[in-house]
Amino acid sequence: MQLQPTQEQDLVVNMVRRFVREEILPLEMNLDPDADQLAEEDEDRLKSMVKDMGLYGMGIPPEYGGPELDMVTRTLVAIEMSQHRAGLYAPCYGVFGGAGLAQLFEANDDQKERYLYPTLRGEKKGFFGLTEPSGGSDPARAIQTKAVQDGDDWIINGSKIFISGADRADYGLVFVRTSRDKGRGGITCFIVDTDTPGFHVRRIVHTLRSANYATELQFEDMRVPAKNILGEVNKGFAIANDRLSRQRIPYSAGCIGVAIKAHEMAVEYSKIRETFGAPLSSRQSIQWMLIDNEIDIQQARWATLEAAALADRGDPFRKQAAMAKLISTEGASRVVDRSMQIHGGYGVTKDFPFERWYREMRIRRIGEGPSEVQRHIIARDILGSGLR
Repeated sequence: MQLQPTQEQDLVVNMVRRFVREEILPLEMNLDPDADQLAEEDEDRLKSMVKDMGLYGMGIPPEYGGPELDMVTRTLVAIEMSQHRAGLYAPCYGVFGGAGLAQLFEANDDQKERYLYPTLRGEKKGFFGLTEPSGGSDPARAIQTKAVQDGDDWIINGSKIFISGADRADYGLVFVRTSRDKGRGGITCFIVDTDTPGFHVRRIVHTLRSANYATELQFEDMRVPAKNILGEVNKGFAIANDRLSRQRIPYSAGCIGVAIKAHEMAVEYSKIRETFGAPLSSRQSIQWMLIDNEIDIQQARWATLEAAALADRGDPFRKQAAMAKLISTEGASRVVDRSMQIHGGYGVTKDFPFERWYREMRIRRIGEGPSEVQRHIIARDILGSGLR
């Protein structure tokens, strides 16, 4: 594992760091503290700048027009992109683009024409529909939404919960049970259009998250053509599972970026805030809080970069991605909490980003698989795959 960034990586990281400092932070000063979108003219201007930098659509493979960035570089960039108020769930407010739904790169030619290419051009938006009211930590066994074949169509009935962006989407990838198999072998992935009769979406408004609401989906005799099956019938869970492991790496990186920014603010404030005639930084209790911040950040950074390096080499990385997710989400939560404490009363005001980070960071210990599931994945790797 190479711990020192290359010159090219340093160049990319410094460009993104400067972009956040000079473009994102000044705009954020005039936005609502819970905003997750920029004004259209600002978004267009910044997207143009990102494209000129050659960094637009970092998750898009080069053959589809994306920049050729390895996972380690993308991890380093994700750490920088999240270092602002909305950085956890709206890093740089989306102006760096993305890969859309990466599973569509494996779609057939017809599906690519109808969904992938319009998504890459920014003409369509999609959602990922996996979690159900019956459970999310073991999604394959928890899926109760069913599809029954009827001629050239499949009829879907059931529901999904905590689905991001479905209220703004044109289509989605929905995972449903298509056989009597109660495990992973009976799941099929369908591409569904949100204007299909029988598709219903409702926002879940009251959550800790500031914006970009989660949604609840209901399918009532929704008819989907067989040509919209992504991959093979009864083999859809492999499509979801690959995403779950790989996504944990940038997910972890975003937490690290917020922790770094919170820690920097705490260090700076401790030097200028005086109590009883001396700066906070002179107090041993404060020094130890800052030391613990540093340790949490470093542990998360190296764990996440190790997972990224393994993924780049094509080596197994599922355990390391689980460790990165566990360490970064729990460690960054502690860093934000300590940094808020150091700021005292100011730390809980909306004049500072801590209260938003504090709320949203709590979700990160559940999203993309809760901490307990990450420990289960790690234990299964240590003790053998037979562990249930």
